[in-house]
Order: sequence, then structure tokens, then C-alpha cells
Amino acid sequence: MATADHARADARRLLDFIAAARGRRVVVLGDLIADEFVSGKIARVSREAPVLILEYDKTEIVPGGAGNAANNVATLGGAVTLVALAGRDEPGRRVLAAFPSRVDRRAIVRPTGYRTPVKTRILAGGVHSAKQQVVRIDRFTRDHVSDRAREAWLRSARRALSGADAVLVSDYGSGLVTPAVVSALVAPLATARRRVPVLVDSRYDLLRYRGLTACTPNESEVEQALGVTIGDLPRALERAGRAILAKTKMDAVLVTRGSRGMALFEHGAPTTHIPIYGSDEIADVTGAGDTVMATLTLALAAGASMADAARLANYAGGLVVMKRGTATVSARELARAVSADLGGR
Repeated sequence: MATADHARADARRLLDFIAAARGRRVVVLGDLIADEFVSGKIARVSREAPVLILEYDKTEIVPGGAGNAANNVATLGGAVTLVALAGRDEPGRRVLAAFPSRVDRRAIVRPTGYRTPVKTRILAGGVHSAKQQVVRIDRFTRDHVSDRAREAWLRSARRALSGADAVLVSDYGSGLVTPAVVSALVAPLATARRRVPVLVDSRYDLLRYRGLTACTPNESEVEQALGVTIGDLPRALERAGRAILAKTKMDAVLVTRGSRGMALFEHGAPTTHIPIYGSDEIADVTGAGDTVMATLTLALAAGASMADAARLANYAGGLVVMKRGTATVSARELARAVSADLGGR
């Protein structure tokens, strides 16, 4: 009976944080990517080469990278402002048009000559089978962002950060968002009255971000950053998580581990291992890290502890990987998952 009562109390607390997150103001700083999905039906094998021929069906472009993180915050009920660069090219126009009205796009800077990064995923399937990703083509601009464009982005970021309840940094490696830039931007947010949570998701520069609230690397990113192999070794995971925590001097590190769930590392506290929510028969991991980061950030903005925020992020991550493509999780879906998992115990 005590266990059931404890589970129901946990559910009520988490549901309260989901409700409290509504309207919390989150600023997303980072790299906007156009996620393009080109789908087709498998027709036959080519005579020219041992490759499949696809009969084209449709093309869809949705916001990826920082755009997907912003979409997830909005779908969960947060008030989100996206500060990013977008080109005046066709991918830029289409990705901006794909945003729902809940995402404030007024802080997006559109420099002349800038090319919007695009990730094109080719999806193939039969008449009676789900479409699967067969190849991905990345078109990232290698052009140097002009000083004028960078300064315009910085001005836009400073304006947007005023009054923020939380900040989410989405660094996909374009060079626009850097540890030095983030430190300078968020320094004015620290006051005697409150500390605004600042979280970072960095693909290639994790260890250079210091003193922020939290980061959410996946296990392979941890291995790459430290030059180690974790695998199924609990001690290797513990050493690696503690090393990231020490090197970054963050309040917490949440390591996502796919089918193995998550591991939360905090100073002066034992590691919290969170088992995967839902089935391990994953449909699509595209953008799942953005969903985890968005949920964690919004929960912290609503006043949740790091442990409770991580649990909510785990529910959201488990839900989104069961959807295909770059997807989001709504507050209603999240609340329903918490209630079914904990409220029924």
C-alpha cells in the first residue's frame, strides 16, 4: 500500500509540474536546420547498379535542430522564442513556414547570402510496410558567418533573453553558438533573486561549456568527448558521467542511453538510473534528443527538481521515439503517460 501511495504522490507531483510549465518563457538559442524528408515506394532494383529505384511520393520540410527543440517547448505548453539564423533561400522559407504560430520567430535573423543547413532523409517502403530511412544527405554551409550577421544575431539574443524563465542552447556545430558567446549572453541573467536555468545540447564542443545548469549528451557523445568506451559496464558509465560533471562544472549531467534509459549525475548525490519508458522497439530516434532537452528545460523552468525534470524528460523521450520523423510530444500526451505509469500502481 505504501508503494502505491508513493507512486500516486509521484504522479501528482509530476502532473503539477506539467501544468505549471504552461506559459513559462523559454528562449532557444542555436542552429536552425531544415529537416527534409523525401519519401517514395520501392519499385525495383536498378539495372544500372545494385540499388533500389524509388517511385517518388512527396517531400516534407520541418524545423530541425534548434527549431525542433523550440517546437517541443511550444507543444508542451511553453512560451518559446527562437533565436537563430535562417537563409532567404527556399529551405529557409519553407522551414519558417512550417513553424506553428506558438513559436515566436521574430528573433530569427535572415542574413543575405546565408544558406540554411539542410538534412535530407530518403525514406523508402513498400505498399504494406512502414517507410524506413535508407540514406541521409547533409548540406551544411561552410561559409563564414559575417560579422554583421553575427552582431545582428547577438542583438536579437540579448533582447529575447530579457525576462526568460529558462534558456536552451542547441549547438549543432555551425560555429554561431560558442561557449564564450553563451557565457557572455547568460551572465546578466544571474541575480541575487533567482538563477535562470541554462541548458546546453552540444554535438561536438561539450567539454568547453562550463558552469551552466545541465547538459544532455547521449552515450556515444560522452564516449567521443572522453575517448572511452562505456558499453554494458556500470563502472565505466559512472566514471564517464562523473568526469563530464567535473570537467564542465555543471549542476547536472543527464546521459541518454537509448534502450538502457538515462543516467543523471549530480554533485554530492548518488547517480540516478532511470529505466526506459515504453517499448524498446523504437520507431525513429530522429530529433529525440531535442525532445528530451526541451522537456528537461521546461520542467526546470516550472520549478521541478533535476531528478523530477529528468523523469519527465524520460517519459517524453520514450513517447517521441515511437513516432516517425522529426516529432514532438504534447503536454496532454506527457500527462497521460505519467498517469498511466504511476497513477495506476
